[in-house]
Amino acid sequence: MTVTLLGASEIRTLAAELDVTPTKKLGQNFVVDANTVRKIVHVGRVQAGERVVEVGPGLGSLTLAILETGASVTAVEIDHRLAARLPQTALDHGVPEGALTVVDHDALRVTELPGDPTVLVANLPYNVSVPVLLHFMETFENITRGVVMVQAEVGERLAAPPGSKVYGAPSVKAAWYGPWRLAGNISRQVFWPVPNIDSVLVAFERDETPRGDEDLRRETFRIVDAAFQQRRKMLRQALAGVLGGTAAEASAVLEAAGVAPTARGEQLTVDDFVRIALTLRG
Repeated sequence: MTVTLLGASEIRTLAAELDVTPTKKLGQNFVVDANTVRKIVHVGRVQAGERVVEVGPGLGSLTLAILETGASVTAVEIDHRLAARLPQTALDHGVPEGALTVVDHDALRVTELPGDPTVLVANLPYNVSVPVLLHFMETFENITRGVVMVQAEVGERLAAPPGSKVYGAPSVKAAWYGPWRLAGNISRQVFWPVPNIDSVLVAFERDETPRGDEDLRRETFRIVDAAFQQRRKMLRQALAGVLGGTAAEASAVLEAAGVAPTARGEQLTVDDFVRIALTLRG
């Protein structure tokens, strides 16, 4: 049986049938171009037999492109109407029974995923893309790689290296799990409705060896947040509140970690922040 993809007119018909109007509140923009969803799946290197988790499947255009490869999908959808309709759409388009599992839940609160997926592929809502990504990387250690379509500004931030103007807390927190890279631009014209912002693909790989345990991650992220809340300040000032209470105490910790107290957060790698956390831990 061959899986067929959704066309633009069918997507609009489905939306009308479900009385679904894409909303800015949920950050919904449906992809209506088959070549685009196939491109996303190709960048994600999805193979037959793999288990993929998709966040925000919507009406199912990307879902069907993933299933077309012979992979199975666990789809997490917050909109009850869309979650209820997706299995029927899949059957109507030739998807074998059992290949799709729909989780009717808020992606920011889901803590279990049927099938223990190892690949994440998603067109993420613009307003929650970073929180969703970090939640999934933290919660589901089986996810080893993936590709997400996000707002261009968000994608550039996720993949930014130290020293970049857009390097910030999301860049460092994402890097805790492994490398992230920009993997392609997406035209506004492939969406319905057409958004007023550009989109990019961001691909990632999880490091084989974790940087540390959960306590170290939390401590590192706490230091990262403090460093970038006052990103124009030197670290000895920006981190005074979390490294002892005074600039002098913060300087002592930073020097012990091999980090210049006069540096700024935007100059540090994730491993620099980890060394600060380890030094603070003693």
